[in-house]
Amino acid sequence: MKRNSSFPMLVFFVIVAAGALAAYAMRLFSAGFQGLWLLGASVVVACVVSSAIQVADQWSKAVVLRLGKFHSLKGPGLFLIIPLIDTIPYWIDIRVLTSSFKAEKTLTKDTVPVDVDAVLFWKIIDPKKAALDVADYQTAIGWASQTALRDVIGKTMLSEMLEGRDKISGILQKIIDERTEPWGINVISVEVKDVLIPPALENAMSMQAQAERERQARVILGDSERQVAESFGEAAKTYANNPVAFHLRAMNMLYEGLKQNSTIVIVPSSAVETMELGGLAGMTALTMGLGQDRSIKAKEIVAEESNGAGKLISA
Repeated sequence: MKRNSSFPMLVFFVIVAAGALAAYAMRLFSAGFQGLWLLGASVVVACVVSSAIQVADQWSKAVVLRLGKFHSLKGPGLFLIIPLIDTIPYWIDIRVLTSSFKAEKTLTKDTVPVDVDAVLFWKIIDPKKAALDVADYQTAIGWASQTALRDVIGKTMLSEMLEGRDKISGILQKIIDERTEPWGINVISVEVKDVLIPPALENAMSMQAQAERERQARVILGDSERQVAESFGEAAKTYANNPVAFHLRAMNMLYEGLKQNSTIVIVPSSAVETMELGGLAGMTALTMGLGQDRSIKAKEIVAEESNGAGKLISA
């Protein structure tokens, strides 16, 4: 992490400028090289002081080593170190950080290759461990996350992975947090962004879902047919005990069939005798009567008489 170096540079230029002004004043009032020596000394002092002054941002911690050994954590704000003795190899960011990781062509428990993308939210809670116990904590946490993801995928069925992403995220968070805890890193959460499966398997799953929906539709249709049959059975029992109601229902059905622009209706002879339509002649008369009734109504006109009385004229 880069540190803020504006303030030490400002101190450096201020000390050099003060030394230059002092050297110029000495050259005005005395001869010799005292002014040049003063300017050189001011430059050396400026370098030492600017090296000793360090500024850490609000979200950073400085790991200070003294002669190669850990000395202290400094920051945030202004602090001093001993030049040439103290060094700062790491500036640790203590904010919440994010890392994206993925597993490509990884086999699930039911041997299905999948590509999984995930995001890790983590934070350094012990800068000393993060700086001293692992060489590169960012790379280490990336590899730990990827291997944990592959391990979880290999132990999970594809259906569970597609339906229970929250569960997989919780398992990943627990595994990665256990691996990174010795490095002073706390895993806040893991979010599985996307799970990609092969196109052929995607089409097969789509066909399976379609077949399942069709099966459910057929089951519903069969249940409806059963309910209709039960209703017809109840109606049949009512008609069996009431011949008059059955006779009226048969007449109504015949009438409904004839009025829908039908000219010929074939019914069993036993039904004709039951409804007392007078055989074939009665059926023909009933059919023609319904047809003529519609024709007469269509051709009727109204003629106005001089006395205002209306008269129906049939064509």
